[in-house]
Amino acid sequence: MFFIRNITILVSFLLIIILFSSCRKLDKEGPATATVSIKVNHSRSSSRMAGISRSFTKDVDTELIALVTENTTFNQQYLSLENRYQFALTDLSTDTVTLTVPLDTGIKLYSYAYFGDDFTLSELENTATQAEEFGETSSFTISSGDTSKEVSLKYFYRQMGGSIQGTELSLSTAVTTFAGKQGLSGSVNGTGTNAKFKLTYGGITTDGTNLYTAEYGGHLIRQIVIDNGTVTTLAGTGSYGSTNGTGNAASFNRPIGITTDGTNLYVVEYTGQRIRQIIIDNGTVTTLAGSGTATATGQSPDGTGTAASFNNALDITTDGTNLYVADGSNNLIRQIVISTGVVTTLAGSGSGSSSNGTGTAASFNRPWGITTDGTNLYVSEFNSHNIRQIVISTGVVTTVAGSGSSGSVNGTGTAASFKQPMGITTDGTNLYVAEYIGHNIRQIVISTGVVTTVAGSGSSAFADDTGTAASFKNSGGVTTDGTNLYVSDSMNYLIRKIE
Repeated sequence: MFFIRNITILVSFLLIIILFSSCRKLDKEGPATATVSIKVNHSRSSSRMAGISRSFTKDVDTELIALVTENTTFNQQYLSLENRYQFALTDLSTDTVTLTVPLDTGIKLYSYAYFGDDFTLSELENTATQAEEFGETSSFTISSGDTSKEVSLKYFYRQMGGSIQGTELSLSTAVTTFAGKQGLSGSVNGTGTNAKFKLTYGGITTDGTNLYTAEYGGHLIRQIVIDNGTVTTLAGTGSYGSTNGTGNAASFNRPIGITTDGTNLYVVEYTGQRIRQIIIDNGTVTTLAGSGTATATGQSPDGTGTAASFNNALDITTDGTNLYVADGSNNLIRQIVISTGVVTTLAGSGSGSSSNGTGTAASFNRPWGITTDGTNLYVSEFNSHNIRQIVISTGVVTTVAGSGSSGSVNGTGTAASFKQPMGITTDGTNLYVAEYIGHNIRQIVISTGVVTTVAGSGSSAFADDTGTAASFKNSGGVTTDGTNLYVSDSMNYLIRKIE
C-alpha cells in the first residue's frame, strides 16, 4: 500500500513537471501562426494629393502593408520600419499581400501608399519616409485552417498642411462651441466650456487626435483632446520670452501661427521674430530659425537657423519636409528646410502689392494664413482680400479667388470677394477660409474657384446654430481633422466646431 501511494505521488509529480515544461515551451515559442494571403480592398474617394481621384498602378506605385496587433501604438504619419512590426509589399496586380499572422489574435493592417515610386521592401527598410496616403483596416482575426482573408481599409488620411486631408468634408454646417467660455478671456485648463483662452489670432492646427492653439494673448501653446474637449497647456510659462526648455519651462513671445507634421509642432512668434519647434510627446521647445530681431531695411532675410530673420511673421504650414511661412510685414513667403534650418524666399518681392508672377517677381500684400496640399501653397492675403496659390516646385503665383476689394460676396474666382481673410486650411479638395472682419467661414472649390459661405451671419456676434444663422466674432483660424472644421473664434475667446 505504501509502495502504491509513493508511485502515485511520483507519477503526479512527474505529470506536474511535464505540464510545467510544456507551458514553458509554449510560452517560449509564442502563439501559433499561419501564413495567409490577404486581399486588401482599397476604397478611395479622393487622393491625398489635391483631391485627385486615382487608383494604384502596379508598374509604378508601391503599397507597404504593416501588420500590427490591435492594441499596439503605431505612428501612422511617419514610417519607421522596426522589428516589432511585420511589413510586406502588396501585389498590386491582385491587391493581395502575404503575411504570417498570429492565430486568434486581434490584428490590424496599415497601408502606406507611394504614388509613382516603385520601391522594394529593402529600399523602405529602416527609413522614415512619409507616404502619400494612409489606410487602416478594422480589427480582425485569423483562425486555424484559414489560408486567405479579405479586408477593407476603414479610412484614408494624410497629415499635411497642419490638418488631416483626404476625403472631401461633408458638412451639415452645424456650429457648436467646442471649448472656452464665451466672452471671457483667460488661460484656464479644463474640459469644454470650463476652459478659457486668451486671444488666439488664428493659430490652430491638428494631428487628428488633438487640436493645438497658439495663444497670442497668453504666450502659451494649448492642447485640446478632440474626443472629449479636455484643454491643457503643452508649453509656455505664460510670460513674454523666447527661452528654450521643456513644457512650462519654455517661453514664447506672442505665438500667433502654428502647424504640425504629426510629431512636432512649429510655432511662429509674432513679436519674438522666431520659428520654434515643440516635440509633441515630451514638450521640448527649441528655436529652429530666426534671429529674434525684425529684418532691417535693405537686409537679406535669408540664412540658416538664427542667422535668418523675419518681420512679424503670421502663419506657418508644412509638407513634412519643409516649413512655409507667411512673413507678414516682409510681404514674403519663406521656406525652411526642417532638417537643416536653411531659410530662403520662395515668393514675393516684398513690395506690399498683389501681383501674379514667378518667385520674387510676384508680390503679396500682408500674407497671413497659409496651408498646403503638398503640391501647392494657398495664402490668404489680409490687406488685398485675395486667396493666392503658389506652385511649390516652380514658385508660380496666381490668384485663386478674390476681387481685391473688401466684401463677402459669393461667386467664382475674382468675382467673389473676401473681407480680411485670415486663417486657411484644406481637405485636399476645398479650401476653407476664416474671414476676420467678415466673421464668416468661406469655402473655395480648388478645381473651379467657386466660393460659398459655409457658416457665419456676417455680424460680429455669438450664436451656435446652422450655417449662416450661426455667428462668429473675428473668426481667425481654421483647421480640419478630416471630419469637422475647428475655428479659432478670436474675440469670443472660443474654439468652435463646424460639423
